[in-house]
Amino acid sequence: MATRASARTTSGFRCTECGWQAAKWAGRCGECQSWGTVVAVSEQEGILRTVKPVVVDEARIARPITEIDSDAASHWATGIGEFDRVLGGGLVPGAAILLSGEPGVGKSTLLLEVAAKAASEHLRVLYVSAEESASQVKLRAERTHSLSPTLMLASETDLGTVLGQIDAVQPHLLIVDSVQTVSSSSLDSAAGSPTQVREVATSLIRIAKQRSLPVLLVGHVTKDGSIAGPRLLEHLVDVVCQFEGDRQTSLRFVRALKNRFGPTDEVGCFEMTGDGIREVPDPSGLFLSRGSDAVSGTCVTVALEGRRALPVEVQALVVATPSPNPRRVTNGVDSSRVAMILAVLERRARLTLSDKDVYVSTVGGVKLVEPAADLAIALALASAAQDRPLAHALAAYGEISLAGEVRPVASARIRAAEARRLGFTTLVDDEARHLGRALGRAFS
Repeated sequence: MATRASARTTSGFRCTECGWQAAKWAGRCGECQSWGTVVAVSEQEGILRTVKPVVVDEARIARPITEIDSDAASHWATGIGEFDRVLGGGLVPGAAILLSGEPGVGKSTLLLEVAAKAASEHLRVLYVSAEESASQVKLRAERTHSLSPTLMLASETDLGTVLGQIDAVQPHLLIVDSVQTVSSSSLDSAAGSPTQVREVATSLIRIAKQRSLPVLLVGHVTKDGSIAGPRLLEHLVDVVCQFEGDRQTSLRFVRALKNRFGPTDEVGCFEMTGDGIREVPDPSGLFLSRGSDAVSGTCVTVALEGRRALPVEVQALVVATPSPNPRRVTNGVDSSRVAMILAVLERRARLTLSDKDVYVSTVGGVKLVEPAADLAIALALASAAQDRPLAHALAAYGEISLAGEVRPVASARIRAAEARRLGFTTLVDDEARHLGRALGRAFS
């Protein structure tokens, strides 16, 4: 006769965001610092010896890994090359993909185009819009030329109804926009709460795995740019993509923060137009404004977005001012980094800049955050201060230390190859060793 070990029911508190446990209730989680996420839970502790092994079907018995068929998990292209690049080659059957981004950045537009491309290949696509009505989605589809008879559209906010739509349509691709606005009637909490988001995501992911159905979920972001809802959501899905962009510019970037089927260092480039979203397979000319005449205060650097090298033009303006507190205005570059470069130029290169207003900006709205742009910023500032233009065929990249040294940067070969491909014959990099020597080589 089977025996049962002593088991007791204990009460405690757990964070719905990260799973942190505590014996007493707290208004703020001690692990993830979230407010109002600690709830009471009761669970049974102890080992139950009455649990019996389940007879496994012969089709599900573990097999040697060398005999597993991997063709079922192969990628199939969406028809949008830049999106496929980020996903590692395309969609994988049974994969759950979370696409997050700020409101209005273009998530729905991109996924509607993905749905239209799949439908054009005679695949049934179910697009569930929980934020817009069906007529609103159709208006956007007409504007972006995304209409197709095999693109099925439903406007639902109830999880049970969504699952019913999946059973009725039997789609090859499912898109849910968004996971925070769908709720389950079996739970009392409001839509968008951590409990609802977890329940909705778990149910949809279970359907994806059971039916080998790729699922694309749209996720909201918080004020600080992180994905809204429980962190468990990011662990449940297979791929997490971030859609980035500035409303003042038409350029958009899609990057993978997590990818179980491919690399996470690829970046897809898109441009928002009046007819929808357009791929930018070669964005090399978006961040340059090169005229026929050389102008002082400009220098080109080669930045890296994932594995993609992008030429970016840095512009600087240095103006004398009678004010005792000169202005330092930056756009697209780190202001503290520019302040450090100004100090190095004044101390190591003997350029007087402390009594002048300094303005530094990038072209095209791109943001330079890597130290590899230090040398280009320094050359642009020196060019503006001396009113001496740099050569059109010159590009620079390198990190500048406080001692005035020019340090090597990552992926220098990729940067050099891209610069030469675009016609930049003179490269100023860490071979100069010191900032003074780099300035001499640039203005020679």
